[in-house]
Amino acid sequence: MSDVLVLVGPGLAADEALLGEIAEREFLSLGVRGVITHVRDPADVRSRIRRRHPGPGGGQDERHNPSGHAIVILPGPGDLRALMAEPLGPVTWLDIWRADGAEVAEDATHIHGRGLAGLRWAIRHSVHRLRHPHVRIPYGPHRDQWGHLYLGTQDQSGGSAGVDGDASALPRRRGGTPSAPAGPADGPTGEPRPVVVLVHGGYWRSIWGADLMEALCADLAGRGLAVWNLEYRRPDLHGWDATTADVAAGVEALARLDAPLDLGRVAIAGHSAGGQLALRAAADGAAVVLAVSLAGVLDLVEGDRRWVSAGAVAAALGAATWDETPGPARAAAERAYGGASPLVRVPIKVRQLVVQGSGDDPDLVDFGRRYARAAANAGDEVTYLEMVGDHFAVIDPRTPIWAATAEAVVEALA
Repeated sequence: MSDVLVLVGPGLAADEALLGEIAEREFLSLGVRGVITHVRDPADVRSRIRRRHPGPGGGQDERHNPSGHAIVILPGPGDLRALMAEPLGPVTWLDIWRADGAEVAEDATHIHGRGLAGLRWAIRHSVHRLRHPHVRIPYGPHRDQWGHLYLGTQDQSGGSAGVDGDASALPRRRGGTPSAPAGPADGPTGEPRPVVVLVHGGYWRSIWGADLMEALCADLAGRGLAVWNLEYRRPDLHGWDATTADVAAGVEALARLDAPLDLGRVAIAGHSAGGQLALRAAADGAAVVLAVSLAGVLDLVEGDRRWVSAGAVAAALGAATWDETPGPARAAAERAYGGASPLVRVPIKVRQLVVQGSGDDPDLVDFGRRYARAAANAGDEVTYLEMVGDHFAVIDPRTPIWAATAEAVVEALA
C-alpha cells in the first residue's frame, strides 16, 4: 500500500503525465511511496479513503489512527467539491486555481491558487502533518486566526527529528484541541522551552499559507525549540490593519497557551513578506528577544517604486508611495509606509538577524544589505548573513544557509 495517495477528479484541465511527473519527483524527494490515480465520483473517493482510513466516518478515531496514510485530492470543477466539507479525515484538498472561501472539514486543509506547482506543496503538507505531531490552536474567531504549536524532541545530532523517516510509521497530527502535543515538553535541563514564532510570506496574498514554513517547524523542533507557526488574515481579502493586528495577536497568544514555554526567550522569524511582518511586530513592541528576516521585504518604499512582485506592496498596504500620491491621501500613504516599512522604523531596539540568499531577487538582496547597514548605524544589534541560495533556500532545512541560520537562532535563545 502507498504512503501517499493522490486522487484526481474528473474534468481537471491539466496534463495527466505532467501531474504524475510532479508527484513522482515529490515522492522521491520525501522518501515516500506514492500513487496518483483518477477517480470517477464521490462514492469512488469515499471507498478509496475508507480502505486507507478504516475508522468510522473520519472522526476522532480516524484522527489518531496510526495506520493512516496521506491523501491529497484535486477535486476539479465537478461533483467532488461537495465532499470538501465532509469529515473524511486529514485530507489535503488542492485547487490549482484560486478558490477563496472554499470550506473544508475541521481536520482537512485547503491549498489553492498555486497552479500545478501547488501539487508539490500539497504532497509536502500531507506528509508533514503525519510525521510531525503538532496542534492547531486558534487565537481569534476568524478561520485564518490560528497557529500550529510544535513541542518536538531533540535528536542526538541536533537536527530535525523524523524528517527522513517512513511516513507510514510516523505519528499523525493531533486533533484541534487547545492542549500541547504529546511528548517531552521541557528542555534538557527540565526548563520550559524557548520559542520561535514563524510568520510565512507569499507577498501578503491569500494563496500562500503557513504550510510554507512546515519544514522549518520540524527542523527547529528537532533542535529542542518550541515552534508557533502563525496563520493570519492576508490584506488582499481583509485589509492591511487586519494583517498587522493578527501577527501581534498571534505573538501575544503565547502567554495564554497551555504549554511549558519560556516567554523570556522568544524569537520571531519571517520569510519574504513575513520578514517585513516579523520586524514590524518587533518594532511595535512584541515581546521577543530576537527578530529574524529570511529574505524579507525590508524596504517597502523602494519595493513599491520598483514594482516588486507585480505591485504587491501597494496592493497590500492599499496605497502607493507618497511621492505619487496627491493631496490628503499623501499623509495617509506616509503613515502607512512609515509604520510598515522596517527600513523606516529603525532602530527597532531588538536584536536582529537578517538572512539573505545571494541568488535571490536582486532587489531583495539590496533591501537586506541596506536595511542591515541602516539598523546598525541607528544603534541596533544586527547580524547580516548572506550565503549562496535563492528565495526559498532560506526556508529549506537541507541548505547551508538555513543550517547557519538555525545555529544562530539556537545560540541567541540559549
